[in-house]
Amino acid sequence: MKKLLFILLALAAATCGAKAQHPARVPAYPGVIERIQPNGDTLHVFLRGDEHWHFMMTVDGWEVKENDKGWICYCKLKTRKIDGEKKLVAVPTCRKAHDAAKRSKCEQRWLNRRGILKIHKD
Repeated sequence: MKKLLFILLALAAATCGAKAQHPARVPAYPGVIERIQPNGDTLHVFLRGDEHWHFMMTVDGWEVKENDKGWICYCKLKTRKIDGEKKLVAVPTCRKAHDAAKRSKCEQRWLNRRGILKIHKD
């Protein structure tokens, strides 16, 4: 009887230890984040997603990513081959992102034609 109780307690401890090693899904920071571009301009963004799938978007909903040079740029959908399958993925463009109040008419027209606007429910 003592052996059976010992085995059950050992299994329970092992199960609890195994669960502790796999983190639960953690949501992204819920508030607005101020990012600074390399030229000193500020951009206000939200983070969306969790530790497995995430993206950054402007306050008014345009998806943005940081490029190799450290600039936060608007995204565009492109087809990429991932794990042997063609998938649409968001890639940063050469268009540097700005807050809505600082956006030019030309930039807004470009976004309306090529940018990725995220539809989200908050």
